[in-house]
Amino acid sequence: MSEDRRRVLHPPVPGFAHAGELQRRPRVAVVGGGIAGLTAATGLAERGVEVDLYERESYLGGRAGGWDTALGDGTPVTMSRGFHAFFRQYYNLRALLRRTDPGLRRLKPVADYPLLDAEGRIDTFRGLPSTPPWNALVFALRSPTFRLRDLVRVDPVRALSLATVSVPETYHQLDDLDAATFLDQLNFPASARHLAFEVFSRSFFASPAELSAAELVTMFHMYFLGSSEGLIFDVPEDTYPASLWNPLAEHLEGLGVRIHLGTPVDAVHPEVRGGFRVGDSLVDGVVLALDVTGLREVVGASPDLGTPAWRERVDGLRTAPAFYVRRLWLDRPLRTDRPSFLGTGSLPPLDNISVLDRFEAQAAGWARDTGGSVVELHAYAVHERTDDLPPRLLARLHEIYPETRDARIVGELEQWRQDCPLFGLGDFARRPTVETPVPGLVLAGDGIRVDLPVALMERAATTGWQAANRLLAGWGLRGEPIWSVPNQGRLGLLRAVAARRATPARR
Repeated sequence: MSEDRRRVLHPPVPGFAHAGELQRRPRVAVVGGGIAGLTAATGLAERGVEVDLYERESYLGGRAGGWDTALGDGTPVTMSRGFHAFFRQYYNLRALLRRTDPGLRRLKPVADYPLLDAEGRIDTFRGLPSTPPWNALVFALRSPTFRLRDLVRVDPVRALSLATVSVPETYHQLDDLDAATFLDQLNFPASARHLAFEVFSRSFFASPAELSAAELVTMFHMYFLGSSEGLIFDVPEDTYPASLWNPLAEHLEGLGVRIHLGTPVDAVHPEVRGGFRVGDSLVDGVVLALDVTGLREVVGASPDLGTPAWRERVDGLRTAPAFYVRRLWLDRPLRTDRPSFLGTGSLPPLDNISVLDRFEAQAAGWARDTGGSVVELHAYAVHERTDDLPPRLLARLHEIYPETRDARIVGELEQWRQDCPLFGLGDFARRPTVETPVPGLVLAGDGIRVDLPVALMERAATTGWQAANRLLAGWGLRGEPIWSVPNQGRLGLLRAVAARRATPARR
């Protein structure tokens, strides 16, 4: 499967290939076993660095992890926080997964991800041209919610920002503006906003009124205009542990990594003579690859760590509103023409319906054995946890897929979570970066600032490689190459026009 030839290589600093060439092998504590921590641990261990990986949960993968549990009747199942789309331009995440699956055969393609609006109209990604900007243009013009007259009404000057993305410049220009206001200024038709914008906003568990316009524009670049792979994604063929993290754990342990599950790290203490104390261990470097709350707590409990200004940045990180996942094991199948995923953001409180037995081996086995189905309902940006949310989601399922009305719920599990970063107004400039003012201490995670067009799981993986590279460079060791979609919009002529329009005329 070919990758976009316009993808950009960000080469690492040259150095030794293995820590065995040094006088002493460094030792690093990686705190957090999500995607960012696993990536950092991989980058370090493959260069011969001794690594201890600490994870407070009993499983790896963080927000893309899964754990063993059981239904009410005792049936063993694996639960997670919901499906994740592994887009083809997630180059750095896919580089991590290739460590144990070189051909990415444990990922399977998804043919389509239709979007349903409140009027029953459906937008589809199937059959789009792969080359930007034609993919976005065809997507819009064939949509039943978008007409040629709508395209004419769009403000061309404002629209230039969608085609002339540059990171971090786009954040300097638009981060203080919310996404909803930006779309108003763009004159983008309200009936069509869900098809290209609101689905991105709510993927960050925030409504457009809470999300930075810069983040929205950068996402539009990453998924539409920045890459010919941006609208195609895969999903694991089985549960997250079976497909992804158990094989990676075996790979890391084969490299000598010591994985400590169920072992939270409360604080990091810098030593007077250099290095750090993490628990009972002395280490040369630390990677804090934690969610927003975890990072704030560890830094808050480590009073000698960093400068006041840096600690203030960490403390200023915010979490997005909560999200809710309800997974149902039903006693009958859904119609065979139902898609694996359906976006329903225009039908609150439901944002997504996932039919797990269409792609996940464990769910498919249960459905085959029982004649039933496994369906997952998502609600994003939930500001208040109320008792009526689960039945409202179920009512929406019955409305959209009427064959479920008479289905008996054989088993159900739910997840309420509020631990995703908020990309709010003005947050970009205040967000801490991978590098810190403390030599030997680096940060990683999807809430950490990185000046590349990356998002979600890919941002976590990118910062994980960057964190490892920063430590490796300090010891004279070679790091891992990092890739991204182009860091600038494809329409260079429009960029020049935008620059001229933004420059005051001389008198």
